[in-house]
Amino acid sequence: MALAALESKRHQHILEDIVRAYIETGEPVSSRTIARMQPETMSPATVRNVMADLEEEGFLFQPHTSAGRVPTASAYRFFVEAVAGQGVVSPEDREWIQKEMQSAQTPDLMMERASHVLASVSHGLGIIISPPLAQTVVEHLRFLLLPDGRVLVVLVAKGGLTRDKVIHAERPFAQEELDRISDYLNREYGGWTLDAMRAHLAVQIEQDRERYGQLASGALLLCDPGLLAEDSSRRVYVEGAAQIATSPGFVNQEALHELLAAIEERGRLVALLTSFLESPEPVHVELGVKQMTAAGRHLAVVSAPFMPHENVQGTVGILGPMRMPYERVMTAVAFLAEYLSENFRGS
Repeated sequence: MALAALESKRHQHILEDIVRAYIETGEPVSSRTIARMQPETMSPATVRNVMADLEEEGFLFQPHTSAGRVPTASAYRFFVEAVAGQGVVSPEDREWIQKEMQSAQTPDLMMERASHVLASVSHGLGIIISPPLAQTVVEHLRFLLLPDGRVLVVLVAKGGLTRDKVIHAERPFAQEELDRISDYLNREYGGWTLDAMRAHLAVQIEQDRERYGQLASGALLLCDPGLLAEDSSRRVYVEGAAQIATSPGFVNQEALHELLAAIEERGRLVALLTSFLESPEPVHVELGVKQMTAAGRHLAVVSAPFMPHENVQGTVGILGPMRMPYERVMTAVAFLAEYLSENFRGS
């Protein structure tokens, strides 16, 4: 970020006001509008000089010679770091979000409802990504043989979260064998994650093949992470595609179709949001999302991890126009991440 123009508090306050005004109206912001917003008496000419400095440093641009100024990605970045990132959820939003979430009593319904809440807050896409299947704490497993020889894996996780996946096993199984394997896993490994379960099974088979033999080998095979592929086993809850489709940032129909196609590919959403999980900030903001499509340069992502159990992470996120109400969006994302973490643990 260029800093020379922001050494002055006056420049900082004026830039904050320009970003807020543009987020609210979507119209280029004039010096007269900003002059009226200042607590101290300031002429439009003085504001114009400041705006010229900010434009020179790349924080603003002027779409037409007679128009006001519009924030650039650098201006949004300044606003996110200096203003929105310091916010706390308002009492009104806290009460509204809690009221909206009250009707969701199961983890699946909570994540579905949370995506609706985020879409409402941002006028963009509300996205919730469930934790990876391999890291899920398992309470009950069942394997069902399908007529074509594939196996349906049904998993009930801690808190009542259910997952199912059809897999192609490397060898044929009979239902009786599948029942013995699920009984064994439920008896010996209830409360374990799939990752921990697999690691322990591998050690037991290595130490005593005669004792554990075919039963544990079959269990290890059915819990193979290659079969339970992570992207396809992470449930994605998305709400608000219609709002993005009507965003004024997408006058180009080709760009809009490209974006909507990318949204339909849930694996790309998973890859996008989970790539931000290692971010040091509690709430991560990505301005310009070129990883998705060319249309992504007009978009921003606001995301945060939620942790239903220790070392197990899902993702709360918003994908929307770069012009979004960051103060409200960032605090809502943080609050919902905390809400889901606490309520999953208490389920």
